Amino acid sequence: MSDTTGASYAAAGVDIEAGDRAVELMKEWVKKTRRPEVLGGIGGFAGLFDASALKKYERPLLASATDGVGTKVDIARQLGVYDSIGHDLVAMVMDDIVVCGAEPLFMTDYICVGKVHPERVAAIVKGIAEGCVLAGCALVGGETAEHPGLLGADDFDVAGAGTGVVEADRVLGADRIRSGDAVIAMASSGLHSNGYSLVRHVLLNEGGLALDAHLDGLGRTLGEELLEPTKIYSLDCLALLRTTEVHAFSHVTGGGLAANLARVIPDGLHAVVDRSTWAPGAIFDLVGRTGRVERLELEKTLNMGVGMIAVVPEESTDVALATLADRGVDAWVAGEITDRAHHETGAEMVGDYAG
Repeated sequence: MSDTTGASYAAAGVDIEAGDRAVELMKEWVKKTRRPEVLGGIGGFAGLFDASALKKYERPLLASATDGVGTKVDIARQLGVYDSIGHDLVAMVMDDIVVCGAEPLFMTDYICVGKVHPERVAAIVKGIAEGCVLAGCALVGGETAEHPGLLGADDFDVAGAGTGVVEADRVLGADRIRSGDAVIAMASSGLHSNGYSLVRHVLLNEGGLALDAHLDGLGRTLGEELLEPTKIYSLDCLALLRTTEVHAFSHVTGGGLAANLARVIPDGLHAVVDRSTWAPGAIFDLVGRTGRVERLELEKTLNMGVGMIAVVPEESTDVALATLADRGVDAWVAGEITDRAHHETGAEMVGDYAG
């Protein structure tokens, strides 16, 4: 009988005990996201949500979305800061859901790491939980996967999926938009979570800038600017729906403002957005100057200072702006909806940025 030690999961690089420790550390944060419809806690095979809460709807439609945060995770890894990237994840998922007018209900996450460091995983989940509170949804479960040999010991990625609900006759979208509607822009908190492959290449690789560098106009280190969490607009959008008429929302993510706004513009109509109504933050100018990136390329990649758009009837403009101001959201009328005429696209940006 041989006394040699055979192969084991731990020897292959997977630490089950560390995973269990991570779950224990994250439980307190998940608990903070609890909604009354949530049954049980984390640790089961599935999260449970009491669907009888939807009986108040005449015809409830479930809205679902899934996303990640892209290569922004590499900035978090380099800085060793793990408790903010979860805000980005929630924003990317739940702000897509609210675009149709849906109330966010619950979310699940997926965290993939090269090696489980329990405190790091718990910090990531802490950020997701805080984001869920800001979005008004529950975090009902998730998965932490350890992939030794595929990812380095400090490498990680995050993804998530969310569900919301909206009354069938209140779904927002292109069919509600009319000529003369106003386009209201809501300011972004920075780069959000799109375009980081370009940003990292331009600033860190080509520009040789250090993440701890203090640069003119930023008012903080470059790393702090790049890691600024994506603003979560879900509750702000729901507040607009309660106070005034809204025809459509557009979440400004990959592809930029014009391309995302065009997704909700119907045939026969056209959105015109005037750049002179705002000045993009210093980070956008820094990327453009450092990489000699043309304006149209920047606008196709980055949000340029606008993270969410609301399309409202012209007569709803004042109430909409007042509602957003009361919630601390910087917003302004950035354009209007017109007849399409000979325009080839559903949305265009005109003029030059202020400042």
